[in-house]
Amino acid sequence: MPRRAWVEAAPDGRPAALAGVAVMGIREDWVVEDRWWSARPLRRRYFELVLEDGRCAVVFRDLVTGIWASQQG
Repeated sequence: MPRRAWVEAAPDGRPAALAGVAVMGIREDWVVEDRWWSARPLRRRYFELVLEDGRCAVVFRDLVTGIWASQQG
């Protein structure tokens, strides 16, 4: 299940910090659109981040609600 993520977004909408830790780079970003035929469509923009402290993280912004979250596989 996705968990709420505390993302500070830059003016262009890309993540600038995650839980107060600066984003040093974005390795990849992609959009997932699914269940478009249903009453509950899934539209998310994912970002694979490299953080200032050396960690990597994947977060997404729900394009329907605007909420940021993370999800581990």
